Amino acid sequence: MSGSLTILLQTLTDTSVLYALWLTAKVALLTVALHAVAGLLLGYALSVPRWPGRALLDAAITMPLVFPPIALGFVLLLLLGREGLLGGWLLACCDLSLVFSVSGVVFAAFVAGLPLVVKPVQTAMETLSARLGEVARTLGKREWEIVLFVLIPNVKRALATGLVLGFGRSMGEVGITLMLGGNIAGRTNTVSLEIYNAVFAGEYSRGIVLTALLGLASLAVFWFMRRAGMS
Repeated sequence: MSGSLTILLQTLTDTSVLYALWLTAKVALLTVALHAVAGLLLGYALSVPRWPGRALLDAAITMPLVFPPIALGFVLLLLLGREGLLGGWLLACCDLSLVFSVSGVVFAAFVAGLPLVVKPVQTAMETLSARLGEVARTLGKREWEIVLFVLIPNVKRALATGLVLGFGRSMGEVGITLMLGGNIAGRTNTVSLEIYNAVFAGEYSRGIVLTALLGLASLAVFWFMRRAGMS
């Protein structure tokens, strides 16, 4: 028992672990804010049928669900690297580099959880648009009024569900983060990457402690969903 307690205290007081905990919490909170905005905008865009580029946007958003994370991270690394098509442009116009930075870790978490937020909102908006949207149009409401005052207030439950799922996904993201963030100790290493590092180094006791922490966080998310009536 004392040995287990010692391992627990050593792990939780390690500076690299403390940084990883802080970075994971920071990334998760930033991702929730980004998901809230993108979830509403993209969910609405995809709920509108038959416009040019809709199928392409839908495929891009859904990609993280069906494409292996490590492979998707590699594709994003090629696109967003300093010599990449998008990375070179971002560096030239905005002096912004997403590769091997905290911004890259946030972007990785955002991409990984995005479909879990957008899809529930899209489904809810498609249903509402067919019913409440048509009623509002017959009453002379303009499209932006329908979106702001009819659709968005009535998709709060779907958005909340998506945000909780996206939050959980962002905490556990490894593959895309490994490629974009680079797993740099004290800079871009999240708790999930610390588990990866511990296992790779044979420090299984350390990995168990960190896995238990993520497990408790996941249980807290599940509890919140049940309390909010989302599952």
